[in-house]
This record gives sequence, C-alpha cells and structure tokens, in this order.
Amino acid sequence: MPASLPVSLAIPAINVQSSGMLHLGQTAQGYLQVPPPGPDYDKVAWYRNSPTPGSLGPAVLVGHVDSAAGGPSVFYRLSALKTGDLVLVTRADGSVAKFQVDDVRTFRKSAFPTNLVYGDTDHAALRIITCGGAFDPSVGHYVDNTVVLASLVS
Repeated sequence: MPASLPVSLAIPAINVQSSGMLHLGQTAQGYLQVPPPGPDYDKVAWYRNSPTPGSLGPAVLVGHVDSAAGGPSVFYRLSALKTGDLVLVTRADGSVAKFQVDDVRTFRKSAFPTNLVYGDTDHAALRIITCGGAFDPSVGHYVDNTVVLASLVS
C-alpha cells in the first residue's frame, strides 16, 4: 500500500477500538516514546520512524497495558490475541490496512529482540508492543514486553 499515516486501530478479538492515534519518535536516550501521562495515556501510538501500516516493512505500534491510577489501558488484553486474529488500521487516506496475527510473544525487556521488531521484512508487517510479565515494584515497571507480530492480508 502507498504510505499513509495511521489514524485509528481496531482489534475485534480483544475489543480494542482506538482513535486519535499518536505519532511518536524516540526519547533523548534513544528509547521508543510511549503515550505520555494525561489525556493521551490510553491512546495507541505509531512509531514515526517505522513504515506506515500497510507499507513494506514493519510498522510499529505501542500502547500501555495499564496504570496504577487508571487501571487497564488500551493493550490490557493484547497477550490474549491468537494466531489468525485480525488487526485493522485505518489510514489518513481512508483505506484500512488489514493484518492477521502471526504470533504473540513475550520477551524480557533486558533481552528485547530489536531486529525481530524493527528489522527489515520482505512484506508489509505490523508490530504491536506493550508491557507484560511481572510488575517489579522496586523499579515501577513490568519486566517483560508483549510483542504481536502480524502480516498484511489486504
């Protein structure tokens, strides 16, 4: 598909419907930015240094699993996705990039598979990232990331 910015996300299998998608980059330390505290906390963000969803390569989306103040967030049930589930990304040009889940994996943040997530692909791919695993109260973060790998089907 030609490049077009993502504007909303739907994942019917886990009842996700998110509009007003953020477009974020990297922190000063080189990490992927995540939706900030406040009114945008529960939104999905597209990593603007990745391809747009539907274009060749791995488009990357990120969102929170939960928060102490607000409870479950947009990707609270992300780890419940199964192979074959659909992910629909509406784009600014009005088209919908339809992806099918290939795999759902959990990785230690300390061993994050950078190349698997951000590396080149020979097809239009989607990577969805959120926190997962156990919560470590000593640092105030989850120890793992849940990563959904998906491929464009139409």
